[in-house]
Amino acid sequence: MGRYLGPSCKICRREGMKLLLKGLKCETAKCQIEKRQRNLAPGMHGWRRSRGSEYGVRLREKQKVKRYYGLLERQFMRCFHTAQRTKGNTGATLLQLLERRLDNVVYKLNFAPSRKAARQLIVHGHIHVNGTKVNVGDYTIGVGDKIAVKNSEKSSKKVKQQLESNPNFTTQNWLQLDREKLEATIVALPSREDVQIPVETQLVIELCSR
Repeated sequence: MGRYLGPSCKICRREGMKLLLKGLKCETAKCQIEKRQRNLAPGMHGWRRSRGSEYGVRLREKQKVKRYYGLLERQFMRCFHTAQRTKGNTGATLLQLLERRLDNVVYKLNFAPSRKAARQLIVHGHIHVNGTKVNVGDYTIGVGDKIAVKNSEKSSKKVKQQLESNPNFTTQNWLQLDREKLEATIVALPSREDVQIPVETQLVIELCSR
């Protein structure tokens, strides 16, 4: 399966905003978006960032969401078609499905510094859902599911180091975390307010519906 192997900061520069792809580094002065001379689109003509056409504006919104959650095109379109078939607002449902991905939940529990690191944690078998090992990052969690770190010294050590490195981290209301047991329960579905990236979902829907 294809994957992006280039510099993460290049993606943030292309979208013109922080996508939090490198964890805590994105909150420091090392972030390239914070550096005035690098806060440009990548490439030799990056300083000429234009307003873009109607199609270009919609494409940027879609790419922003894809890159924020670390999805490939096929993965994103699969989520979109699922949201389209579900009753209710398609845009809100799409964001809710993306928030319920296991890699996103592990990241929002502060078990990993970024979504990319969370996927690695899952693929290596360090995360259990309802007592069963799950090694697929796009596994969709539901209300009542329990997420726990594998009961081993290696797994616990990795997660505890991450929790200690960011002691001021607070979990969102739809997640209930037990730091001592390294377990969490999904107590509700995520709402639109829980999505931390500013995005115009209507523009994404208009582009994907073409």
